[in-house]
Amino acid sequence: MMRIVASEVVYSERHWEILGEQRARAASIMRPLHDSHIHCTVYGSMARGDTSESSDIDVFIPTPPSPTMIEAILESSGIRYQERQIIQATPSYAAKGYIIIDDMHGYSFPLVDMRPNEAEFTRFAGQVSLTDLENKLRVPGINKELRLIEPTNVGHNETAVQGIEGIVARKLGVDIRIVNERVRALKRREKVGRTGVFIKRDLSPDETFSSVFQELVRSKPALRRRIRNR
Repeated sequence: MMRIVASEVVYSERHWEILGEQRARAASIMRPLHDSHIHCTVYGSMARGDTSESSDIDVFIPTPPSPTMIEAILESSGIRYQERQIIQATPSYAAKGYIIIDDMHGYSFPLVDMRPNEAEFTRFAGQVSLTDLENKLRVPGINKELRLIEPTNVGHNETAVQGIEGIVARKLGVDIRIVNERVRALKRREKVGRTGVFIKRDLSPDETFSSVFQELVRSKPALRRRIRNR
């Protein structure tokens, strides 16, 4: 029987203070969407609790309405953005829209239907809703160092994922194939470094997500194939 070795991490008072401030900020930029009945989450360290002062806040909208509606809701709430982008990481991944408030805060949403493995990625990393944030809920998930982070009352326990992929999948409620796929991807990134993205298109102030996306679909055969092969 394999012995699972977990390391305990106890958070300092300063860590709890920073985490509280970060989560309050996340809640404030999620609320306009929540109040408009648009489901959104934050994922990664913000959901798990193992943040640092440089942790960014990405509000993810898994089943978005039209991007124009999202922008209108944010504008009516007084939220201003610095830039907007369409990014497709690889030819096989779903293209996403990004509304960037600043270097630390922003929104993202898929522009095509996500495959099941893509939809489960945020659960792999750990995800929480606005209600979860307000209830001070932290959830388990995997960090970029491939360690399972499990929140405790004083901080978290962390365990290396390699060798216990099946146990990790059960704890996170995801298919083991998702765990294996993400482990391979993160190991590859660790070995060769972060590579460039397949598509990255900045939007000018007078452009819409829909018009630019259709332009990209016309000019990028791989993007057309991704839309067909959902």
